[in-house]
Amino acid sequence: MLYLAEVQKQKGGLLGGSSKTELKLLACQRTDQNWSTVSEEVIAAEEASKLNDGALVLVELNPNRQVQRIQEAGRPLVNILQNFSRQLEKFKLKEDEIDQWKESLTFQAQEMNRREMDMEARLEQLQQMEEEFHQLESQKQEVDTSREQIEKLQAEIERNRQELEGAWEHLRGEQRRLEERQAECQQGTVLDEEQSRVMSDLLDRLSSRVAPTEKVREHLHLALASVESQQATLNPHWQQLEQQKTVATQQQEEVDRLLQAYSDRQNVWQQAHDSLGQQTAQLKVNTAALASKQEYARIVKEHLQSQEELCQQIHSLAATSGGVVPSEKVDVEALEKMPLEELQKLVQDLLKKLEIDSSFVHDQEQELIYKQQAIEELQTKISQAPDRDQINLEMELADEKDHYQMLNSSLIGQRRSLLQRQKLIKQHQAVLSRRQGNPVTDTEEDNQIDLGPILLQLETHRQQQSQELQKLEREIEQMRAAIELDQGMIDNQTHEQQEKQQELKQMEANLLSLRTATAECWSRVNLYQETLQPIQDSLDGLRQKLQAIGESLAHVQETGDYQLQTISEMRQTLQSLISQPELLAS
Repeated sequence: MLYLAEVQKQKGGLLGGSSKTELKLLACQRTDQNWSTVSEEVIAAEEASKLNDGALVLVELNPNRQVQRIQEAGRPLVNILQNFSRQLEKFKLKEDEIDQWKESLTFQAQEMNRREMDMEARLEQLQQMEEEFHQLESQKQEVDTSREQIEKLQAEIERNRQELEGAWEHLRGEQRRLEERQAECQQGTVLDEEQSRVMSDLLDRLSSRVAPTEKVREHLHLALASVESQQATLNPHWQQLEQQKTVATQQQEEVDRLLQAYSDRQNVWQQAHDSLGQQTAQLKVNTAALASKQEYARIVKEHLQSQEELCQQIHSLAATSGGVVPSEKVDVEALEKMPLEELQKLVQDLLKKLEIDSSFVHDQEQELIYKQQAIEELQTKISQAPDRDQINLEMELADEKDHYQMLNSSLIGQRRSLLQRQKLIKQHQAVLSRRQGNPVTDTEEDNQIDLGPILLQLETHRQQQSQELQKLEREIEQMRAAIELDQGMIDNQTHEQQEKQQELKQMEANLLSLRTATAECWSRVNLYQETLQPIQDSLDGLRQKLQAIGESLAHVQETGDYQLQTISEMRQTLQSLISQPELLAS
């Protein structure tokens, strides 16, 4: 099982005893991404003696709590933190998506509620219009009934007029005969009793034929009252029609204003959209330039890696041929004077440390092999994964390559140090072997090849390339920072554009709703106009006809009064003729 531990070294006492190295267990790995704290436990681990006190390491223990493998924890902790950061970023993206879905659902719910309220309001308006239409239908039926009554009155008045004309003709005839009789009376002719009686009967019959107008006038007044009542019923509808016209006009003005505002905002949005497109295109150009520099940096890194491998091979060659110069100069004179037992113990300590270092380097090389296998597996997954998963896999591949490069770079110095330590041990072993009386051959030293100038030249060239790579990486970081800044600005502008587009859509929906409401309002106005105008025309026609009938009736009344006055005068004339004594004597 894998543990995170802290190296603790206990130094020897005053007598110079050997130091003791222990590991303090801090956490235990449960799964790949799950760590849990453990009770503080200390185990002995001489394998960690080469590490500094307080260093963090990853140690693998067997079921017997014995150390199987030790690894520095710096880089794996960085990997764990990077994975944790990626998980946090993924969770953040998921939370943002959830928030966007919530906002979208809230907006849709509000839109549904608004449309439901609009539908209910329109349904109430339709019901109100239906009721008003039924009222107008009943009023139209009343108007038709009044029209029929007026037509009957017209027919009755026409009959009375015809009768009055006949009476007038008869009156004119009697008046002519009376004038003839008067002429005869003036000539000496007198009326007898029978003739006087006949004349009186004729005058009575003529006076009884005068048409009565009171009943017709009463019906006329009732018809006019009905027309005015219907006009009073129509007046509120005309007022409502004027109100509807005013509302429709105001809504039409609001539609025109919103349409102009929508057009202006759409033009502004289009200009911002075009500017955003230009910025996006420039960002693509900068991204392509960054990719080119990154590719060049990758080539330089590969070249440096090749140089590192070449240096490592030369170091290996120098180690096998004896051409590696130890980092520490061996004081052969001091070794010659050192007691043999102490020299043997020194050689054994050096061999033991060399074994620990070799084991550690071997573990690191195994870890490097595992990293290479992981890189190959990720490359295989990328070639087979769908497009939506390739971005995450490529990020993991980039991280694995960085880990591989850092581990490989650290191994170069460790291998070199290991070879130098081997050379140092060989020199100690040569002194020990010579002091023990064993023959020592110097052919190896005679056949040494001085590879120092080659290594120095390679190191100089490698440093130049490293400086160039660092400069290139700084440029890449600057370009990446600028691209990230531009990308952030573009993302913000894109978000603002999306919000403005949503506002435009909402504004367009409001405009469409208002247009529909305005069209419905104008439809109601037109329907009112088409329904009320024929009824009003009919009422106006009926009123004009009733007024004409009233004028005709007044004329008939005047004619009847004149007729009665004439008859009265004729009676007086006849009475005067009858009452003259000379006429009676004759």
